[in-house]
Amino acid sequence: MQVHVKDLQQWKANEDFARQIEEFKALPALYRHALNELQNKIDIIRTEWQVRDGFSPIEHVKSRIKEPKSIIQKMERKGYDLCLENMENYIHDIAGMRIVCAFVKDIYRLVDHLSTREDMRVLEIKDYIAHPKPNGYQSLHVIVAIPLILLEGTRWVKAEIQLRTLAMDFWASMEHILYYKFDKQLPTHVADELKEAARAADELDQKMLRLRREILELTEGDSNGSSTGLRNT
Repeated sequence: MQVHVKDLQQWKANEDFARQIEEFKALPALYRHALNELQNKIDIIRTEWQVRDGFSPIEHVKSRIKEPKSIIQKMERKGYDLCLENMENYIHDIAGMRIVCAFVKDIYRLVDHLSTREDMRVLEIKDYIAHPKPNGYQSLHVIVAIPLILLEGTRWVKAEIQLRTLAMDFWASMEHILYYKFDKQLPTHVADELKEAARAADELDQKMLRLRREILELTEGDSNGSSTGLRNT
């Protein structure tokens, strides 16, 4: 039987496509496992801080796997060809985690700690707290790679962590609701009000941080005073 070159090319293309489909089916499980690994690491950090310091700076944690439709839309928006290689190389938030802390200081403290760990790699940091987006959005985005021990060997899977304070998280949730309420076209006065609300949220974070500092200083002062009194008796 004679096989034409065109038929061979078509067969190979179909074979490659079939292989990519099978790999794509396996990817959500990989990203889910990476999120589970990351969640375990964060849980251990929370527990250690709770035992050592008497409180945990992490208020709550949420995670999600990006929907295939959203992945495709993001790749098209960024101008990437729709293939697995581009998806893994350029779409970093397929696995996403949001960590909400009480204070801005705790966010940077957590990121500093993650950067020193040997069981993950910090690949990129985008600081929208120090440099808010034009609409007022504030958050710290960290791209990490989590190692998964598979039959084929170790595979590093990317995940995005968004770190916010309670005030930042409330603002972002309201902005998201309004953004879709107005079909992604916010009226000018609503956008201006949101920017003002973002400034108010930032001022609230700064005020709560000052109050925390004052309380800690007063507590340390009382502790030192009590210790001095005991030593003098």
